[in-house]
Formats: sequence, C-alpha cells, structure tokens
Amino acid sequence: MKYRLLDILACPMCRHFPLRLIVFQESTYPKREYVWGKKPACELLCGLLNKKIEELEEEAPCEECIKREIVEGILICEACNRWYPIKEEIPIMLPDDLRNKEEDRAFLRKHRNRIPKEVLLQGKPFNIADEVT
Repeated sequence: MKYRLLDILACPMCRHFPLRLIVFQESTYPKREYVWGKKPACELLCGLLNKKIEELEEEAPCEECIKREIVEGILICEACNRWYPIKEEIPIMLPDDLRNKEEDRAFLRKHRNRIPKEVLLQGKPFNIADEVT
C-alpha cells in the first residue's frame, strides 16, 4: 500500500477520516519515479509524515514517498474502533459481514506486540480479548 492512499481512505463502516496507520513492514523501491510526469500531491494528509498538508512546515517528501510500499500493517478507525489489516501490500477494508473471523484473529495474534491494546481488547469486528491478560 502506498502512503499516499491515506489521503483518500476512510473507514468503510462509519466513513471516519483519517485512519491511523501502524506499519509493521515496509519495502523501498529506489528506482520508482513518477510515471505520469508530476508529483501525486496529496490534498489533505501526507501519509508518510502523518500530518495534515496545511501543518507541513516544508514541502512534502513526495520523491521519498513514491519509493515506499507498506507491506504489512494495520489501519485503525479511531471513531468506531474498527481495524483493517494490510497484507502483502494490500489494505483489506471489507465490511464486517464479509470478514473472516479466524484470519483476522490470527493477524491480531501475530502482531499483538505492535497493535494498541484497545484494538486487541475491544477492536471491531473481532478482537482477542479472551486471549489477552
């Protein structure tokens, strides 16, 4: 997943924007460049710096951002406490009724030391409160 997607992603359940990102693994592709000839300027949020565009004190690091790919991580909606895994560079942002409980719980267990406790204990649609002491 590209950091610049944070500029457009919102929670599919409650529509809250922006989502909180926690990166577990990132890859860098140093030879990537803008293929369309201009920077993909983010409008509201610089995902790489996790700052609103209006709060940036200097120009956004778009040249650096385009080279990075989030391989694994988690997106968290701080309004409704839903979470969405990022697996193999793809954000899995399905509505609750289409999610796989066992796969989601396995993801939480795998990354339990990196995920905030409120998500582990109270995250929606699934959590591992019964496994966390």
